[in-house]
Amino acid sequence: MEHFFATCPRGLEGVLAEELKILGAAEIQTADGGTGFRGPYALCRSVNLESRIASRVLWRVGHCSYRSENDIFAAAKKIRWAQWFGPKQTIRVDTAAIKSPLQSIDFVTLRVKDAVCDVLRDSEGLRPDVDTRAPDVRIHVFLTRDDAVFYLDTSGDALFKRGWRTVAGEAPLRENLAAGILKLAGWTPEQALLDPMCGSGTFLVEAALMARNRAPGLGRNFGFEKLRNHDAKNWSALREQAAARENKSIKTDIYGYDRSGDAIAIATRNVTSLGLESQIALKQCSFEDSKPPVAAGLLITNPPYGVRMEELDDLADWYPRVGDVLKQRYAGWTAFILTGDLRMAKLIGLKPSKRTPLFNGALECRLFRFEMVAGFMRKDAPPKT
Repeated sequence: MEHFFATCPRGLEGVLAEELKILGAAEIQTADGGTGFRGPYALCRSVNLESRIASRVLWRVGHCSYRSENDIFAAAKKIRWAQWFGPKQTIRVDTAAIKSPLQSIDFVTLRVKDAVCDVLRDSEGLRPDVDTRAPDVRIHVFLTRDDAVFYLDTSGDALFKRGWRTVAGEAPLRENLAAGILKLAGWTPEQALLDPMCGSGTFLVEAALMARNRAPGLGRNFGFEKLRNHDAKNWSALREQAAARENKSIKTDIYGYDRSGDAIAIATRNVTSLGLESQIALKQCSFEDSKPPVAAGLLITNPPYGVRMEELDDLADWYPRVGDVLKQRYAGWTAFILTGDLRMAKLIGLKPSKRTPLFNGALECRLFRFEMVAGFMRKDAPPKT
């Protein structure tokens, strides 16, 4: 049984743990920003291919207690790196730490890189080159106060890079965060889904692919494919099994609006590239002019939030109009709104039934849930008798 750690957007650790359990992981333990688990090495391939929530899947290949950088260097030199990759492959080392007493994390990174290069030079006569942008092999070091853990990154590029985007659009929501929010909202393919500020269509596409049971990693490659222990035959069979499970004929009620014609054009290209036109309906429309496409469903959106003062002032004027539209037109719907502007819940004029802290990259956000009960604060509600 191997040890793994899957990273994820902060706030989604519990959702990731549920997903890992379904995929067959054992000894699952959540931590801030990810989830540890155990299983056979082949499990990391399945998690990379099937996980909608994970950002990376790290494989633990060594650990030690330390008091100085020299202890970490010595431990890294004892690891048989050549069993997994050779000197003709480029490498990158990243170090993260919590409560480490060491003065320089960058120096730890340098010492581990030197140790890996020394091991490969001693075993195969050459030192590998470093490539910080697109390395063949990524090595991660995690430090606590007393311990250092060494990981090989089995993912390569971050797993939210599904490979389906034709154009990203401005400030796109990360795909795994969108998938996690859909899970937190409890959306199922039987429910109508609307994103009235859809941008490039991340929520819509992730929902449609979820409904199809399409493995999110089918359109990309992974770091483990470049390791010397890679079993290409079994990996090919796993991919074929995943592809065979996809249900391309499923029907869904998924809708996207946006006031920007450019955003709708980008969303349309993304939807078309995946052949999802029969599942997702797109329309150029501002939220203020929008109407629900069906009587009830889930509204999930990530509205714009400002950084500059004038943008914040404009949003402070706009949020009450959002609340008015929800109250007057979306009775019978449940709205989930993700925002990095923590004033929104107060300014929108609605009381959220739930607030969930989430992070979009480094940006702290809140996912607010609003229950738009039929007749609640509607202008046309009948008088009470």
